[in-house]
Amino acid sequence: MSTGFDENRTKAHSSQTELRLGELHALLSLVDEPNDENYILIRDKILSYGEAAVPELEALIDRQYNETVLQRVMDLIQNIQYDAVYAALKLWNEQGADDLLQGYLIVSRYQYPNLDDVEIRVRLDQLIRDVWLEINNELTALEKVKVINHVLFDVHGFAASRTESHTPQDFYLNTLLDSKKGSPVSLGILYMLVAHRLDIPVFGVNLPRHFILAYIQENPLSRRRFPGADEVLFYLNPFNRGTVFTRNEIDLFIRHIKLKPDPAHYSPCTHRDIIRRLLNNLVFSYEQAKKPGKAGDIGRFLSLLD
Repeated sequence: MSTGFDENRTKAHSSQTELRLGELHALLSLVDEPNDENYILIRDKILSYGEAAVPELEALIDRQYNETVLQRVMDLIQNIQYDAVYAALKLWNEQGADDLLQGYLIVSRYQYPNLDDVEIRVRLDQLIRDVWLEINNELTALEKVKVINHVLFDVHGFAASRTESHTPQDFYLNTLLDSKKGSPVSLGILYMLVAHRLDIPVFGVNLPRHFILAYIQENPLSRRRFPGADEVLFYLNPFNRGTVFTRNEIDLFIRHIKLKPDPAHYSPCTHRDIIRRLLNNLVFSYEQAKKPGKAGDIGRFLSLLD
């Protein structure tokens, strides 16, 4: 049963919303301001509305024929969407960077701001369900990996992107799910997301030039998040259909590329490390694609994780 107080509060909130919307519409009518200094003031005020202004700006695009104004509107939308991703990633980092899926969704929303989280989670749930139907606790670690590999790479057709230089689309979660083609780090994250939901102890390893995975001897998911290299049972290459290999092969690779061995080459890394690697790959990819503006944006995201 509602009270008069509740009704008054609802009316007051509705009035405030209408007032803000009216102010926003008034500001949008001034986007064609010819004086640059005055426009900067108008722009900053519009930006203060955040994502609430985006639908109104998008509606303005359909009615706009002036190229200067159209570019201003598009820049406003991009700035608002960038600020939203920046704030979300900053909060994710400050809260501990524990949720790998959430971090990956935030990064993916940079390029795809209208990304549907619910749809992505439903599609991941289907992958997880398909693995769950074929797996049980009686299986050995190698048998569990064989099941995951079969479902991901044979049944669902996920595969390594074989382009000479990975495009940005190889790194985003939604495009990975659509194209079934990904980079070592995007395929590795997908593998981890599936494994962790099924309580299977697979973790990322920040090996130079190749992001790989480690299967831990005992399940640390319920006791401590990131075990050491001494607890690794074997390694997996998500870029090569989950192929299993040993520490000796990492030793050979490190010698081949003439790097000094480092414990980090063998040890599970944090979710923050994984998202940092994803962002570094995106910076390089956008630079290769001759998109310095986007590379700069991603670089500023990286600074949040230092």
